[in-house]
Amino acid sequence: MSMEPQLVKSAERTVRILEALADSHDSLTLSELQQRTGFPRSSLHALMRTLVELNWVETDSARSAFGIGPHALLTGTAYLDKDPALPFAQETLEDLRAEIGQTAHFARRDGAHVLYLATRESREADHVIPRVGRRLPAHVTALGQVLLAQLTDDEVMAILPDPLSSLTDYTITDLNKLTGELDQVRTRGWAYEREQGTPGVACVAVAVDYRIPATDAISCSMPARLAPVEVERITEAVIKHTRKLAATLRREGIR
Repeated sequence: MSMEPQLVKSAERTVRILEALADSHDSLTLSELQQRTGFPRSSLHALMRTLVELNWVETDSARSAFGIGPHALLTGTAYLDKDPALPFAQETLEDLRAEIGQTAHFARRDGAHVLYLATRESREADHVIPRVGRRLPAHVTALGQVLLAQLTDDEVMAILPDPLSSLTDYTITDLNKLTGELDQVRTRGWAYEREQGTPGVACVAVAVDYRIPATDAISCSMPARLAPVEVERITEAVIKHTRKLAATLRREGIR
């Protein structure tokens, strides 16, 4: 009997365990992991013991709760280190923050989510939430919406869950309403959301079109209370700097 299906299952379970731990703000017990993954307790116990030994998972002194270990960070850092677009994007974020004084992000679409690869926080930010390495549902962010707009409606429907998850009272949870919003994004060339992902925060985003379809985008977060004229000024700055970044990446031959 071939062992290949079992090896594939073990690999998949390992990845799902790490994803569950990464998604949780707190350590998880074996029972909580079993509830979240649905894996048999016996195989889960063996996998956790192996992951702890390899430093991919950390456990408390009583070995009763588990969290992401240091080797997961090493792997994530290696992903950032090898990305040739990232140094140029980081420079763009610096320039953008210097001009508009607000928080700027660089992110990449990961299926139905966006993955934050770089952030430059506003110097006035009094409550900084680290974003690099975090994933958010694409439909709740301007970054995600501008990248979803690169796809056809059928492609969007195929990758997004139905119903859509809600983070605030303003999150778009209806797929038809979302595709209507994506049509507007395609027409104007940028996305804008107000308090759909975070209360009190608005965001504008522009796709970095050095790939077709674009996989990356630049955004600016700002207080939702800002006047329309200020939002317009910030939008124009994001468009300008993002277009400059895309031209640089194409000139450098980065794909």
